[in-house]
Amino acid sequence: MRILLDTNIVIHREASKIYNQDIGLLFNWIDKLHYEKCVHPLTIEEIGSYQDEEVVNTMRIKIGNYNQLKTDSPETGKISILREADKTRNDFIDTSLLKEVLNNRVDFLITEDKGIHRKAKLLGIADKIYKIDAFIDKCTSENPELKDYKVLSVKKDYFGNINLKDEFFQSFLEDYGEFETWFNKKADNISYVCITDGNVKAFLYLKIENAGSESYADIKPAFNQKRD
Repeated sequence: MRILLDTNIVIHREASKIYNQDIGLLFNWIDKLHYEKCVHPLTIEEIGSYQDEEVVNTMRIKIGNYNQLKTDSPETGKISILREADKTRNDFIDTSLLKEVLNNRVDFLITEDKGIHRKAKLLGIADKIYKIDAFIDKCTSENPELKDYKVLSVKKDYFGNINLKDEFFQSFLEDYGEFETWFNKKADNISYVCITDGNVKAFLYLKIENAGSESYADIKPAFNQKRD
């Protein structure tokens, strides 16, 4: 599978400043699925037109990580008609990228350029042109077995080490007037808690009942009184 990447995608990926938080996930999927990352020679031309010479030199080095298209596919009737509306060099480059998709030189084009997406509809290839989030959704839905699921990290800890002022407990404090007193009395008791980025995400306290001390007569079906 050959994936053509527009200039804005390459810039997002290789620039020192992160412009789109999903760019790393996009490239992770492309690598995971062993797709070929391609760039058009005109993309390299665009990068070379940047005013900052240091940025240009850096990008030229990094562009070596991509497979540059070696040939330019022929102009078809549809492309020739689209060319008539091209007024700028950028318009010309956009149409040239779409030409590679139309002629099946590449399988998909990923771009955040709205103009390219509009042109793709005119050419009847909108289903092969993706934005970053749409391509990630495609990969995820088609390859659920490869999706990385974030698993909550649960640990045992004393009540006394847990911040009762955390937003997680706010509703308990508002709905149960005695909750803070009860919580503080359990300071030396063990609980199970999940804390992510400094915030409580889940909390569990197991109350172990002594056999015979509680009546479960109203539970159906009946449970035997035991601790395991």
